Amino acid sequence: MKRAKKKAFSEFIAQKGLKSTRQRDIILDFFLSSSEHMSLEELYLKLRAKHPAIGYATVYRTLKLFAESGIAREIQFGDGQTRYEHVTEGEHHDHLVCTRCGAIAEFENETIEKLQDEIAAGYGFLIKTHKLELYGLCAKCRR
Repeated sequence: MKRAKKKAFSEFIAQKGLKSTRQRDIILDFFLSSSEHMSLEELYLKLRAKHPAIGYATVYRTLKLFAESGIAREIQFGDGQTRYEHVTEGEHHDHLVCTRCGAIAEFENETIEKLQDEIAAGYGFLIKTHKLELYGLCAKCRR
């Protein structure tokens, strides 16, 4: 899957007339290797620890390209920061967001998905896409 996303991104930047750069490759590898929902600042700080030559603007522009190309999605969890997550074709998941520590957990639940479809059908509505975010306290913060 990682290889397919790298290929998709490479094809995307070529179509846009952009060059493949070592810095973009480093950012892409790091992003694809992480399962976190990282903000620009978080990604930049983690990258900078190993690659001090990578600038903030480069990370910003590269994340925007990831989103444009469809390999990443920009998401907001109400904390004022845009976060980025991987996009996998045909996959859908929802989020549990801790309002104290900011932890984000992904989950899938067929019962919820089916219920949403039933509710939409009852209103004659066709769902194209949706997101479900549940906010509260994670197990660690509840202790």
